[in-house]
Amino acid sequence: MTNWSNNPRIYEINTWVWLTTLSQNYNYPITLNNVPEEVIDQLASYNLDAIWLMGIWYRGKATQLSAWNYIHEYEGALPDVTKDDVAGSAYAIGAYDVEEALGGRDGLAVFRQQLHNRGLKLILDFVPNHTGLDHPWLLEHPEYYIQADPLWLEKAQGEFFELKIAKRTKAIFAHGRDPYFPGWIDTAQLNAYSYGYRKAAIKTLRDIATMADGVRCDMAMLMTNDVFRHSWGWLHPDMEVPEKEFWTEIIPRVREKNSDFLFIAEAYWNMNYQLLEQGFDYTYDKTIYDRIVSGDVNGIRSHLRADMNYLKRQIRFIENHDEPRAADSLGLARSRPAAVLISTLPGATLLHDGQFSGRIIKLPVHITRQPNEREYPALKTYYKRLLDEVSDDIYHHGQWQLFDCYAACDGCMGDYNLLTYGWRQGDDMRLVVLNMSNEWSQGAIDLSPWANDLRGQDWVLLDTLHRTYIEENGDDVANLGLFVDVEPHQAMILHFEPLKLRKQRTRRRSARV
Repeated sequence: MTNWSNNPRIYEINTWVWLTTLSQNYNYPITLNNVPEEVIDQLASYNLDAIWLMGIWYRGKATQLSAWNYIHEYEGALPDVTKDDVAGSAYAIGAYDVEEALGGRDGLAVFRQQLHNRGLKLILDFVPNHTGLDHPWLLEHPEYYIQADPLWLEKAQGEFFELKIAKRTKAIFAHGRDPYFPGWIDTAQLNAYSYGYRKAAIKTLRDIATMADGVRCDMAMLMTNDVFRHSWGWLHPDMEVPEKEFWTEIIPRVREKNSDFLFIAEAYWNMNYQLLEQGFDYTYDKTIYDRIVSGDVNGIRSHLRADMNYLKRQIRFIENHDEPRAADSLGLARSRPAAVLISTLPGATLLHDGQFSGRIIKLPVHITRQPNEREYPALKTYYKRLLDEVSDDIYHHGQWQLFDCYAACDGCMGDYNLLTYGWRQGDDMRLVVLNMSNEWSQGAIDLSPWANDLRGQDWVLLDTLHRTYIEENGDDVANLGLFVDVEPHQAMILHFEPLKLRKQRTRRRSARV
């Protein structure tokens, strides 16, 4: 498979938890070697472009032992948790080998072929900033890591660890960290400036590219020259900054052999532009996520006025393994228009296993089992209808347009709560109307950019999410705007269809009957 579609839909699966749940449901062990075809069919029915298998890499005994020390912290998500449920952090990687308990590399190849048979691609993780404490590189290539003088063991307790790397030689290594938080004690910090590590990262990613169609790069901004110096310059003020940025060197070398290999950056601190310039296809749109959660409609609207070349290279989400579940942080009602928003903007959409059924418990990435939770079939139906809608070609190759919305009359309230935009491709027009607030809101949507196509005929506006429709005169809409009265937390996706065509189809159906 080659060539990613525009505005792809990506579905994240917590692999170990997912396989455990499948094994419970089917009453026999399921790994990546033997995922039932009907399960893959269900994934394909969501009209996705790719599956992101989170947490498939070997975690190592040191990672597991570290996590066992914090088993009490996992009881909030899994009250009956035992040591058997704790594999260790998925992001303290012991080696870039597929966990044998999950099916190994051969099982991953079987699963990937199942996806490819249905037109789906596969995304895996790459963690550039650190490894687990028993990764082979620590003994074989200690120069890949940030090391320190022994005095730092006492001077900054918990930030460094000692390791015997040869018969009579010990070294002090730093734990992985970002500059604003304490170190992750189950990790060892890699040196982004190390030429040897950069070569090893290229080799690792080239190997991953034989197993998958793309990677999500954890905390990608930590590897930029400026951030890395901010993180570690205090320890090594004489560090020589490389001429090339880490990603500018890594990404093109990987694509020499896999030109279509996709790179997604987990990005924070408004570093999206910088990472896009360094070669990433998509970066996390954390800004819009934060504004959705806080209910900042004006902030969302301002964000959507950014340059199109930026908007279309963002990946948006309302939950993932790092964030609270949408049904918890937003509630079911608020999550619906938020889901429509992230799914109908230019750019990629990230969806999360359990999101469609309304799961509320955020799982630690250290455990392999999830609790039973109540499911909400109506929410799943809503997502299915939404994903059927956004699978249309217009959302991949059409032209996106942000519309203004104004108070429609004296005393009309809430136009400031409404987000309105549309897609157009040829004579196909779709209008998205979102009320992100908890109050009824009215407004007149300025559709003047579509005025020439609207004039001269009557229209049927079919709301594909609710299966309702209204009829409007094109001249009135072009001149006065489209009046909408939207209940709290409602989303509408309106298809514009000439009334005369709808009547012709109705007559033809009646004649056949």
